[in-house]
Amino acid sequence: MGKLFLLFVLLPIIEISLLISVGEQIGGWNTVAIVVATAMIGSYLVRQQGISTLIHAQQKMQQGTIPGQEVAEGLLLVIAGVMLVTPGFVTDALGFLFCLPMTRPLIAKGLLAKLSVQVINQAQGGFSGQPGQGFGQRPSSNDDIIEGEYERKDDKKADTEKLNKPD
Repeated sequence: MGKLFLLFVLLPIIEISLLISVGEQIGGWNTVAIVVATAMIGSYLVRQQGISTLIHAQQKMQQGTIPGQEVAEGLLLVIAGVMLVTPGFVTDALGFLFCLPMTRPLIAKGLLAKLSVQVINQAQGGFSGQPGQGFGQRPSSNDDIIEGEYERKDDKKADTEKLNKPD
């Protein structure tokens, strides 16, 4: 909950106060012009970097390797696009960090490392998070297990029809 609070409450308050402060220093229309310019430059960069990342991913797939780094970078580009279109200086700074070819691969590697650790932890602890359970195993409660035998009626009917059919 703390991260969501920061994202949806604190970040807009910081953005609004920063926009007002910059607007007081350089003027309201100049501030609006900067916000529009960063959105335009950012959308161009996201498009350019997205095409480049897509080409790298296709090359890796043709070589038979999994394009994990490129997928993570593509996710960062999507987030960067949203941040750069959102009015504000903090979101623009983060958006440019996620978009620039010097910083995006480093952030993507960190993201992949964190995700792989979480996947390994989930695989060791099962989906319920209880230690000692294997991947995908259900809890050891016998309340929902019904033992018994079954027989398919349509298979049995077809077999008896074959036996009774004269050749």
